[in-house]
Amino acid sequence: MAHLIAVNVGSPRPDGDSEGPPTGIHKSPVEGPVDLRDPGDKRTGLGSGVAGDFVGDRRHHGGTDQAVYAVAHDELAHWAAEVGRDLPPGAFGENLTITGLDVDGARVGEIWAIGDVVRLQVTGPRVPCATFARAMGEERWVKRFTVRGRTGAYLRVLTPGPVQAGDAVVVESRPDHEITVPLMFRALTTERHLLPRLAEVGPDLSEEGRRELAAYREGTTDGRMP
Repeated sequence: MAHLIAVNVGSPRPDGDSEGPPTGIHKSPVEGPVDLRDPGDKRTGLGSGVAGDFVGDRRHHGGTDQAVYAVAHDELAHWAAEVGRDLPPGAFGENLTITGLDVDGARVGEIWAIGDVVRLQVTGPRVPCATFARAMGEERWVKRFTVRGRTGAYLRVLTPGPVQAGDAVVVESRPDHEITVPLMFRALTTERHLLPRLAEVGPDLSEEGRRELAAYREGTTDGRMP
């Protein structure tokens, strides 16, 4: 049965040698239940959807559509073998480390039930950034992560409540379209010709997805690399 291995939160820490704002990407597991909630607006809301978690860069992270970030434990294991060191839960800055579920096989708009109360909805991929690269300390990290294309999933909180390690994760519903998290990632980054397909997601499409789709249709964007 799919379940949470860990619920991870991060406190403010310097972003490597960057002069930018502090970051909460360095996360570690916490014991006992942790409340998940809708953090609201990206800039003016609570930041993270996970109580006790810190979001530093409010321009690109946090808010309703990026309330919670989930990564499959299998992906941490894959990369641990690649980089030759242990990658414990929270190593990718994820809030939820999950086993028994193909997180990167999720469709955008898919709904997960966790524990007895919480319901989350998949909104899209994590796009790697310089902060992630500095946290990992691996050469060409953004490029390597992008080529792999299994980024984990951002989620919005539909029904708030507590979660903790050991809670079951159940796919409650899946939309009929074929827009998976990896497909959306490629559309946003290396295969911009796929952007029109994001319209298939309908009203569940994230604000970022709607913005990028509109820009593509208007001809105001010609591609973006992370």
